[in-house]
Amino acid sequence: MRLLFLGDIVGRAGRRAAIEAIPRLRKRYKLDFLVINGENAAGGFGITESIHEELIDAGADAVTLGNHAFDQKETLVYIARQERLIRPLNFPPGTPGRGAALIRAKNGADVLVINAMGRVFMTEIDCPFRAIDRELTACALKSGADAILIDFHAEATSEKQALGHFVDGRASLVVGTHTHTPTSDERILPGGTAYMSDAGMCGDYNSVLGMDTEEPLNRFLTRLPRERFEPALGPATVSGLAVETDDATGLAVRVKSLRLGGVLEPTEPLFWVE
Repeated sequence: MRLLFLGDIVGRAGRRAAIEAIPRLRKRYKLDFLVINGENAAGGFGITESIHEELIDAGADAVTLGNHAFDQKETLVYIARQERLIRPLNFPPGTPGRGAALIRAKNGADVLVINAMGRVFMTEIDCPFRAIDRELTACALKSGADAILIDFHAEATSEKQALGHFVDGRASLVVGTHTHTPTSDERILPGGTAYMSDAGMCGDYNSVLGMDTEEPLNRFLTRLPRERFEPALGPATVSGLAVETDDATGLAVRVKSLRLGGVLEPTEPLFWVE
């Protein structure tokens, strides 16, 4: 099974690049399933229903979120009816929406998509390890789902790596989001779970995490806010991670980072096009 995960969309530049790239990538790599993190898609903060629907119409099978999940207040209302929009699993009980969804892939397989948020250097929230463990117990790899993808939206690399080892052999993929900077540690863990600390972003990398540099620099220099952050509008790089799984086990057999467009050095999963 061919899975592609794309990192956090940041603003208009990232959104346009992602919407343009998704159908092309699905065709080029003959993808079975594609997930993208959309929590910064609306001006860098949250996601609107219309943007979510644009991503689904472009070919995304699911859209994950993170700490900015509800920055757009309308999300509190519409998330309940959008079954492919997945907010962090470990938000408190009663939070609107869902933290996991079992979605039918193009090849007919059932893919469990889980979104969870870290606690280190972030908002106090329920334990992601225990929340994910409960979900994997309820819908285990192969007995409940043909593949399992976990988007772990977290700040600390240590917490991301720990989660990777915690679920190794029980998930197809654990990929980190939130830091908007792609790491070079994509690999298959000993138990067969593909892992990457951060997929990077779909956005303009001539920026500060996708934001125009002026206001972040002002705050670092003066410690005072002057105006709101605005997404950078230069050419965007589409960043993510490609994973191929074994149909018999649901575990990873090949993994490769993806970076196309913008200013970063390009790389892609050539094992799917050779």
